Amino acid sequence: MKEFELKYGCNPNQKPAKIFMENGEDLPIEILCGRPGYINFLDAFNSWQLVREVKAATGLPCAASFKHVSPTSAAVGIPLSDQLKKACFVDDIEGLDQSPMACAYARARGTDRMCSFGDWIALSDECDEVTASIIKREVSDGIIAPGYTEAALALLKGKKKGNYNIVKLDPGFVPDPVEKKQVYGITFQQGRNEFKIDESLLGNMVTANKELPPEAVRDLIVALITLKYTQSNSVCFAVDGQAIGVGAGQQSRIHCTRLAGDKADKWLLRQSERVTSLPFKPGLGRADRDNTIDVYLSEDWSDVLDEGVWQNYFTERPAPFTREEKREYLSKISGISLASDAFFPFGDNIIRARRSGVSYIAEPGGSVRDDQVIETCDKYGMAMAFTGMRLFHH
Repeated sequence: MKEFELKYGCNPNQKPAKIFMENGEDLPIEILCGRPGYINFLDAFNSWQLVREVKAATGLPCAASFKHVSPTSAAVGIPLSDQLKKACFVDDIEGLDQSPMACAYARARGTDRMCSFGDWIALSDECDEVTASIIKREVSDGIIAPGYTEAALALLKGKKKGNYNIVKLDPGFVPDPVEKKQVYGITFQQGRNEFKIDESLLGNMVTANKELPPEAVRDLIVALITLKYTQSNSVCFAVDGQAIGVGAGQQSRIHCTRLAGDKADKWLLRQSERVTSLPFKPGLGRADRDNTIDVYLSEDWSDVLDEGVWQNYFTERPAPFTREEKREYLSKISGISLASDAFFPFGDNIIRARRSGVSYIAEPGGSVRDDQVIETCDKYGMAMAFTGMRLFHH
């Protein structure tokens, strides 16, 4: 296939639209089902690069959940605890523990379920039946993977009345080292960002605490590669091989850190017994449960707990999860990793990170206030590496 005509571009008024290889070669994809759109393909090709690089760096299968050209999460295929299975709504998936690819997607989808509603999925490895069984029941726009088992493909083709977008990509495809795009009729050209992120990037430890356990190294690598394909400014919290809070596209880095930290906090709180034991009404859909949990954990919890309202969601009225109780729960968390796509200009980012249990940090360094940032890390006993490499993505 030399080119693929799209229904329209970013918006319905932007026609004509298509994807094609500028050199005239065949596209490195097969469209097995559906008709992906312009934004679908932006998500697909960005997310594929992310999972491919995480797999290469960690040796573990990787999945990503993408929305509007930024990841809501990315995760590697590590088994989930029973509590995490409940939080991710996958405790009923048969064979989950035996499928690393399914574990990776269960984590990626389960991290920020509000933002992942209607996501684009990328898998580093073949999509198996267990992974497809999770995808089949979630609201999603499409998937890109290097292959699909027959059983998985049959399940996925049943989504959206047979119109679910399924893309197979040639894993051996090597893109041109120079990339171009146009803005306002003006062509931009640059070298592709082929910078390799691996353990060697974390060698310059600038804090008094220089201990990075293997788990933190893995988590920082996942976070940094996630940032490489996240709209800047961007900050990523990660733990257990999983991005748990992604702040994207903020003009201020502290706002980015607060956004990502708030998302990480909700992910951590979702795993609490208070949330996993909420007495939802039988038959309440996953999306409705997601929305209810999101409000329950917010300062607007009364919107789902007021008399005459809670009866729509619960069989009995749960007690509010107060601000003080949430802070107490989060205060016991540690071992979280944090990465930033550019330097932290002030120590306030570190102070906010600490409230979400951050113990390990990777950032480029290079701020005139690096000493202040290091001093703040030292105050809390955090370990921080300067990578020396900015990871802006636009």
